[in-house]
Amino acid sequence: MAILDVFKKKKKIVKKAPVKKKPVPASAKATAGREKKMEKKLAPILKKNVKNQAFRVLIEPHITEKATNSEKENKYIFRVFDNTNKKEVKKAVQSLYEVNVERVNIINIPKKKRRTGRKGEGWRRGYKKAVVRIQKDQKIEIMPR
Repeated sequence: MAILDVFKKKKKIVKKAPVKKKPVPASAKATAGREKKMEKKLAPILKKNVKNQAFRVLIEPHITEKATNSEKENKYIFRVFDNTNKKEVKKAVQSLYEVNVERVNIINIPKKKRRTGRKGEGWRRGYKKAVVRIQKDQKIEIMPR
């Protein structure tokens, strides 16, 4: 191993002098106000980015007879990706459909065994679905008329 040590470069240790902190000038405080104004201007742009991120959370609306009946109670059901949580679902629905979400419940549907033909056995995929409850006076149009 001594032969290989010849090829290694030696590191030089350099000590840095301590840096003194300078007092914050008044002009820096003024720039903080400008930054807040810029954030207000950028808010719609950032909101659009969140709207574009909804496809990473929601797969599709879950359309069944039970789901359509639950729309009377302002509950809408969506299939979501397996790694999403309630906060992400809430943000995605609010940004995509522009409604106020009151509550989100998430259900994991397990995979189930199914027969294919006489001898073959297989599995039906499991998935995750979210039940989203919105405010009374609002609606989501899932199926276009």
